[in-house]
Amino acid sequence: MELTCVQLLRNKTILVTGATGFLAKVFVEKILRVQPNVKKLYLLVRASDNEAATKRLRTEAFEKDLFKVLRENLGDEKLNRLLHEKIVPVPGDIATDHLDINDSDLRERMQKEIDIVVNVAATTNFDERYDVGLGINTFGALNVLNFAKKCDKAQLFLHVSTAYVCGEKAGLLPEKPFVMEDIRNENGLQLDINLERELMKQRLKELNEQDCSEEDTTLAMKKLGMERAKLHGWPNTYVFTKSMGEMLLGNHKENLPLVIIRPTMITSTFSEPFPGWIEGLRTVDSVIIAYGKGVLKCFLVDVNSVCDMIPVDMVANAMITAAATHAGGSGVHMVYHVGSSHQNPVTFGEIHEIAVRYFTKNPLRSRSTGSLITVSKLRFLSTMGLFSLYMTLRYKLPLQLLKLIDIIYPWRKGDKYGDKNRKIELVMRLVELYEPYVLFKGIFDDRNTKSLCANQKEEESQNSEKMMFDFDPKVINWGDYLTSIHIPGLITHVLKK
Repeated sequence: MELTCVQLLRNKTILVTGATGFLAKVFVEKILRVQPNVKKLYLLVRASDNEAATKRLRTEAFEKDLFKVLRENLGDEKLNRLLHEKIVPVPGDIATDHLDINDSDLRERMQKEIDIVVNVAATTNFDERYDVGLGINTFGALNVLNFAKKCDKAQLFLHVSTAYVCGEKAGLLPEKPFVMEDIRNENGLQLDINLERELMKQRLKELNEQDCSEEDTTLAMKKLGMERAKLHGWPNTYVFTKSMGEMLLGNHKENLPLVIIRPTMITSTFSEPFPGWIEGLRTVDSVIIAYGKGVLKCFLVDVNSVCDMIPVDMVANAMITAAATHAGGSGVHMVYHVGSSHQNPVTFGEIHEIAVRYFTKNPLRSRSTGSLITVSKLRFLSTMGLFSLYMTLRYKLPLQLLKLIDIIYPWRKGDKYGDKNRKIELVMRLVELYEPYVLFKGIFDDRNTKSLCANQKEEESQNSEKMMFDFDPKVINWGDYLTSIHIPGLITHVLKK
């Protein structure tokens, strides 16, 4: 690494897509805090015009608690001045050509100034509509790459993907790029991304010709996405479309250095800008909070499976370090798994024991009664068959009795059977979506990331700098992190808001 991360960022102009997202905000905040002499940050958000983009960035990013350390360090006036000088809101949409940047003067200025392009924009719904998933995660990524290739000074394209593009493979999963020509399902069917887009367009045309409602069209497009994903060997539309996005980037990058960051399950900040900041319930967090509220009595999970989590500030640090390492490189196409399963694994069973201890000592209060909620150990079921059987015996059979009562006494107030049946169907749907991850048998090889981290530590040591960009998962004590940082962060930043 010729330059330290802080040195690299000086006087650099960076485009960040998906700028109001959880990870992107942490990335932007870190840059502004450690290198206020960055030249410009073009932040692309979906908005109708510049005023709307500015408002979104202000309300969804800069006014958040995430920026309180910067605000305390600089004061409101200096922070506002910094944001005014360094931040350029860009209304746009990566799902369209030219990223839907309608201001031609702005577009030309960006293409003259930008040094590094960071694509964080994505739709992360597991069962997203196929047209939306392809538009953003697959061809949206290609649109951003094509824009980057038109930037006169572009030194690097950094794309944030997900480690789970691996599908449901078991064992040690390597950090290597996809080669589309090698992707065949178990029946030998080769993946053709352009054909997938044509199939999507044809199905959408049929639905429009049938004058389907928006709701029916959405359901049909979600179903198509899941069908195509499973046909080609992926568990859901999200990871399938992200995988295809990676393939297109590899095929079309030409001479532009390409770095792909594949994080695992991203959790609250470990230390920066302060411990425990998080936004929304993310993957395993939903289970932790449902358990703390006393509404989760059983769950589909293999207690011995590793839950691969990584704090969001470590992912941002890895992104900045990878950019500093590879900007201006030649023939670069690097993949980095940013996770913990290989170097510092924690199992679902261990997380459950930690959650039991936490909520036993720090019980939540019921919103309806104000009383403390008592938790007990979960019942774990290790296969979908066992979980379905449990749901049938515990809930579905008693529900049939409720249905009979509703028929016999139709004047009873409310549709008790319908309400409860919808809740059970929702639970089963969610469990089906989470099944590939709670029963996951893979471990993410992170030798590239480990080497990147070691080089960064050595570089900072040689320059007598404090460790500003740490992303070594071995420093995490999972018991301490979950009980002192992550779960309190969930309660403070998600539940109480």
